[in-house]
Amino acid sequence: MLGVLLIRKESGMTSHDVVNAIRRRIGTRRVGHAGTLDPLATGLLVVAVGPATRFLQFLPLEPKVYVATVRFGTATDTYDAEGSVTEEGAIPDDLESRVEAAIPGFMGLIQQLPPIYSAIKVKGKPMYKYAREGQEVHREPRTVHIGRYEPEWIEPGLMEATVECSGGTYIRSLAHDLGQTIGVPAHLEGLVRTHVGRFRLEDASSLEEIGPDKLVALEEALKPMPLFTLSSEQVVAVRHGRSIAMIDPPQDVRAVGLLEPDGTVFSVARVFGNMLRPECVIPEEAKALADLPE
Repeated sequence: MLGVLLIRKESGMTSHDVVNAIRRRIGTRRVGHAGTLDPLATGLLVVAVGPATRFLQFLPLEPKVYVATVRFGTATDTYDAEGSVTEEGAIPDDLESRVEAAIPGFMGLIQQLPPIYSAIKVKGKPMYKYAREGQEVHREPRTVHIGRYEPEWIEPGLMEATVECSGGTYIRSLAHDLGQTIGVPAHLEGLVRTHVGRFRLEDASSLEEIGPDKLVALEEALKPMPLFTLSSEQVVAVRHGRSIAMIDPPQDVRAVGLLEPDGTVFSVARVFGNMLRPECVIPEEAKALADLPE
């Protein structure tokens, strides 16, 4: 099997749990995911299968869109509903107006401090392990981009917000930091990822539904990357790691997908003037193995 699966992740599973379940179901270890979801979170997980794992870095995976449920009145050490309560506070009558006034400060490029309970490594060790051991660790802020932050109120003290953001954004931190900004403790109660780039949750399948018919072909998954069909001779050259020249090279793009004469993607190449330099390639033998029936 070779291609991309759109998985509808359930709550309680780690992203690695999903990968392991797919490995067992389809009988291959060549499975990788793009963009971790916390166990509490549900929604869209983009997964590559077989030689397609080589192309994860080239898929259009941004921006990401989430529907976040934020509970005001309590803060937790993990910034979500799985943590221990660290602070409690009353819900003010003007909560909604405070939130509306604060949200512009979270738009555009912002500096975000990741939660201490996160998988980011410090000196080779995930931060959540330091936290569990009660150790303080220095956290470096990250630059992230928030394109949309649109709140709707479910009930007093409970907000559902649509958030469009760059990869690497911690929605847990957005919820916690919003509470700190307005002076009302808050944490993330639920999270659903609805979009990863142009991939949509409504097109995703459960783990029980996956199979060859659910695979998105690379030539479809890589769009809107330009795709070029090569001659058999050019394919051989690229598979041997050689750059190839183009008479009419693409303009204003950094990478292109390369197709075999039958229309299947076998490489992504970087564009240098009129030259295409192979960046990743599916060897002929790997493609042949991927094409074998399960």
